[in-house]
Amino acid sequence: MFMLLNIEIQSYIRWRMNFMTDYVDYVNPYIGAIGHLLTATAPTVMLPHSMAQVSPVFTPGVTDRYLADRIFGFPAGAVTIMPFCGGRESGQVASSFDHDFETATPYYYSVLLEDYGIITEYSVTAHAIYYRFTFPRSSNSRILVKGLKSGDLEVTNSKIIRGHGELKGVKHYVYMEFSRTFTNKSTYPNSDGEGTDLVVDYKTEDNECIELKIGLSYIDVDQAYQNLMNEIQDWNFEHVKNSAKETWNKALSSIEVKGGTQKQLAIFYTSLYRVMTRMVNVTEYGGYYSNYDKKVHDSEGHDFYVNDGLWDTYRCMHPLQLIIDSKRQMDMIRSYLHIYDNTGYLPTFPDLDEDHHAMIGNHGAAFITDTYIKGYDDFDVEKAYEAMRKNALECTKLPWGKGPLTELDKIYMEKGFFPALRKGEQETVKKVHPFERRQAVSVTLEHSYDDWCIAQMARILGKEQDYEYFSKSSRNYRNLYDERIGFMAPKDADGRWVEDFDPKFGGGLGGRDYTTECNSWVYTFHVQHDVEGLIDLMGGKEKFSERLDSLFNEQYNGSKYWFLAQFPDSTGLIGQYPQGNEPSFHIPYLYNYAGQPWKTQRIVRQIMDVWYGDGPLGICGDEDGGAMSSWYVFSAMGFYPVCPGKPVYDIGSPIFEEIKIRVDGDKVFTIKAVNASNKNKYIQSAELNGQPLDTPWFAHKDIVAGGTLVLYMGERPNKAWGVLEK
Repeated sequence: MFMLLNIEIQSYIRWRMNFMTDYVDYVNPYIGAIGHLLTATAPTVMLPHSMAQVSPVFTPGVTDRYLADRIFGFPAGAVTIMPFCGGRESGQVASSFDHDFETATPYYYSVLLEDYGIITEYSVTAHAIYYRFTFPRSSNSRILVKGLKSGDLEVTNSKIIRGHGELKGVKHYVYMEFSRTFTNKSTYPNSDGEGTDLVVDYKTEDNECIELKIGLSYIDVDQAYQNLMNEIQDWNFEHVKNSAKETWNKALSSIEVKGGTQKQLAIFYTSLYRVMTRMVNVTEYGGYYSNYDKKVHDSEGHDFYVNDGLWDTYRCMHPLQLIIDSKRQMDMIRSYLHIYDNTGYLPTFPDLDEDHHAMIGNHGAAFITDTYIKGYDDFDVEKAYEAMRKNALECTKLPWGKGPLTELDKIYMEKGFFPALRKGEQETVKKVHPFERRQAVSVTLEHSYDDWCIAQMARILGKEQDYEYFSKSSRNYRNLYDERIGFMAPKDADGRWVEDFDPKFGGGLGGRDYTTECNSWVYTFHVQHDVEGLIDLMGGKEKFSERLDSLFNEQYNGSKYWFLAQFPDSTGLIGQYPQGNEPSFHIPYLYNYAGQPWKTQRIVRQIMDVWYGDGPLGICGDEDGGAMSSWYVFSAMGFYPVCPGKPVYDIGSPIFEEIKIRVDGDKVFTIKAVNASNKNKYIQSAELNGQPLDTPWFAHKDIVAGGTLVLYMGERPNKAWGVLEK
């Protein structure tokens, strides 16, 4: 009897393991759907990087999407779809819903619209959306097609609607086909006062399904029709759903992990899902529309991507995507260069409609340099260098600014720092954003790094004069290190330190007079490209390590409430360290440079354990389309790119026993963390491809060649491992 029971248990375990090779089943799109202070995530259904994306339109004004009480529809490009029953007395149609009667996955969504007793389901292909509505018995079953501003929707026949709507100056085309002929149609003024809504009517029996397929396009309505015909020809919802699931499983299998808890697996694969939602591929079967020159282009075998935010994504999201799919990353760079051709500058936050010039820095230089220096060059390298250089020398560095150099930029180029206002001094430069301010310390530090990136490209391309120039400006961070207080600090235009500077609370809301969303406790460590130089400024490794210790322990001079009221982006706090904001991401790994890698191993485990969860509160800051999730993916695997532009990775402490990374779907790089557990977080020794590894880093070439990194883990630190000089 015992033997039979044991066989049954083993059989169940094997079945469960086989089932859970569906990596997408670990994903919970509602992780992070309640913001700790600011932006929450959305349960988006899409394919990796796909143009078709759907997430419910929740109660307007409720930013914590998981806590919304009603659903107002389901967007599809130019329109929003909402099924309902009964009359439409007022402009809005909405329904209450319950998460216990909802299914949210990357490939499929289902919810009961409680007010009407309608089950709504949808899945997607690359350029089309498939809805399925299960109605109750009703003589007034209806589907609202809510149009966009400046829209034009045409009812071709009693099953077809086609047309477009305009959003942010871009036309979104749709071709809609219903599974059943509707009995009537009505038009209403759009509830927003812009455009026209359509309502189509049905008489339904109980549990009767009406399906709707929508092709999307940015080119024209005929292309929307063609996209639909290419991807969803038949009325087979389950086929589309299963195909989307297979697509996600294949994408997520690019990184396979073993070990860990169910919670850790959920966080990991949800994070990987988020990484694959940005940038967005808007190529449509060999062509794409670009709003940057208002033309349709032949893609010539290279896809066109939009929707990025380099201030966030250069740090670890693009480096992670590069490992998984280098061709896609090179196409993204090509997309950046298309925008450069049509605008005269390298974009910072390119979207479908325009580059929004958000945040600070010339981080296109980091993105391009990191890709190129790791061995990938299927793009116009000379043009890319030209664009990086032009941004550095001819475009303003003002936060959220664009255009030519200002007098502030000229001071940066002449004196090696971006000037700050003295306390009480009024702004006189009209181009300074009234809310974003100058952020003078952060601008200097981030452009020092970007200039270092340009110098690396100049060196490789044999541009010696440029190499010397940008190497020198990459050391500009030194100009703002105030030895008197041991922090990066602001200077005025005359080169004098701003008096009474407070590295914790100085700078107003978000520190924006001097820093970007974080304070100088954080930004003092924003020297990824020359950590050794920063260590020297601080007086050596021991003092540098002590400063890091202080960062993770320094408190708030009172209530944390007042601190977060001034720095609302600085969530996920451990002392002054904010995991909820991107400038902090590389800092836990800096102990590796101070000869104390065991402290990196300890703190990255703590961050993952404390500030990442598997529920709606599971992301401690703004997700920013995969930026915060990519930190978790890297750290859970046990390594991190401290300095994009250097083809090396710093070792942390993996939480899984084994990680297999499929590089471009070809080579496999394996990390084995022997005896890894919650307590066994410290590396005792390591081997790379069978040879002892005594340094807390390894090279990108080790990953792309395939091979195995073995980390032997234990409960207590081995303070003799990983202390060799870099």
